[in-house]
Amino acid sequence: MAKIKVTKRKSAINRSSRQKRTLEALGLRKIGQTVEHDATPNILGMVNKVKHLVSVEETK
Repeated sequence: MAKIKVTKRKSAINRSSRQKRTLEALGLRKIGQTVEHDATPNILGMVNKVKHLVSVEETK
């Protein structure tokens, strides 16, 4: 299974509570924090919802 690295790039201030909860569910709390996840459809959908706040890098 492919892996992705997700890095929080922008603040969640003035964002909807749904977007804030999605960031928390991904494990992102601080700007610049990076987490690694498997590239499952669930995770990719979550990343797609907050794509304007994060950057994504594929790893193998």
